[in-house]
Amino acid sequence: MVHFVGAGTGATDLITVRGQRLINKADVIIYAGSLINKELLFEAKDGCMMHDSACMTLEEVIEVMTQADKEGKDVVRLHTGEPSIYGAVREQMDELEKLGIEYDSCPGVSACFGAAADLNIEYTLPGVSQTLIITRVEGRTPVPESENLKSLAAHNCSMAIYLSSGMLEKVQECLLEGGLKPETPTAIVYKATWPDEKIFKCELKDLYKTGKENGIDRLAIVLVGDAIRHASYDLSKLYDPSFTTGYRDAKQD
Repeated sequence: MVHFVGAGTGATDLITVRGQRLINKADVIIYAGSLINKELLFEAKDGCMMHDSACMTLEEVIEVMTQADKEGKDVVRLHTGEPSIYGAVREQMDELEKLGIEYDSCPGVSACFGAAADLNIEYTLPGVSQTLIITRVEGRTPVPESENLKSLAAHNCSMAIYLSSGMLEKVQECLLEGGLKPETPTAIVYKATWPDEKIFKCELKDLYKTGKENGIDRLAIVLVGDAIRHASYDLSKLYDPSFTTGYRDAKQD
């Protein structure tokens, strides 16, 4: 059995209880290199075989899984953050299906949520934004034309931009060309929730400058939108005394 497990954003106590238990009982762990906090691996049982996938091809990963399955061993494929977001898991799952090897998935905390927690922000503020776009800028690998960063910026909602900290000049340019105001609140979160996390807040017009001055060119997520500043928003109807819900009648004046 192969278990795809999200390791969380970096802090070891942000892995799920289920994910921790799967690590504890695994016979083989294939982990995503330096993106994984190595302290999580200390929880593996004695004799557990470890493989760093940073230097492996897809074929080599599947070969390890196949051999373990033949030997009746449990495999944990440990991915950073939440595997369903830029985790390249589907291609692994398809190969396992061809081979008749069973697998399941255990979710994890993605970087945009770890960053939001450390910034104490809410992406979906009433009257500001009710949508969070998770995306990346086009680089060595393309994105669908309908999903280019300039087009997405036109929605003027909260955005979490992954895999783009080495292209901050391009990110800034695309977002401004897409219609976002130069003063739009922006944050660069380097290694969200790790002990050496760094957070830099700025306005969109200063995104590239801020990243360059602080040496940020990898391992960071960029958050964009008025919800980051949370200076002016509407109160939720959920707790509004004049609003009837399924659990509470509106109070009359």
